[in-house]
Amino acid sequence: MADGDQAELLSPLSDVRLLQLLLADLHDDLAGKVARFRQLNDLSAALGLYGTMLPGGETALAVWTEARTSFVHGNYVATVMPCQSLAEQVLAAHLSLGWQGQEVRKRISFAETLERCIEQDLVPDENAKELRRLAEFRNPLSHFRGVDDPSNLSRRVLDSTERAERHLFNDASFAIGVAIRLLALPAFRIDG
Repeated sequence: MADGDQAELLSPLSDVRLLQLLLADLHDDLAGKVARFRQLNDLSAALGLYGTMLPGGETALAVWTEARTSFVHGNYVATVMPCQSLAEQVLAAHLSLGWQGQEVRKRISFAETLERCIEQDLVPDENAKELRRLAEFRNPLSHFRGVDDPSNLSRRVLDSTERAERHLFNDASFAIGVAIRLLALPAFRIDG
């Protein structure tokens, strides 16, 4: 194809026009972004003055960073997914350190990871319930669920008559809170 044949496929953006679009995107929902950032900041006070240890290396750090950024920017599905991933990475990495003298298989399910952490008194019952609920939020986002399934987002909207955006915001708020409460557990929290 000659260059003229493709001219109609993509419109050229000048640098100035691109900057205008980016600024508009940053400005959209600015009040919401500030509110979600404040919510995240308030929740993060549980991490303590010195923060938290993050077992799981670069993967755990990447999913934690993406979860926070996604939440602030209102990307709610993209908040739930990395929060669940963070829980899996941090807990399995902690188990793999071998402090309890147990080996961890190369691939371990989240259910098994969580049960082993409960047995070792790493995760209290209340946190375990929250982590299971987080997995219940993530699963229908990752795996297809028919509209007759109560966890299907469309079904939840129909049953509650609330907008999907409200359900997703609530799910993301719960997910980011669970992630922070996990990182604030004594095994991970750094107290000076």
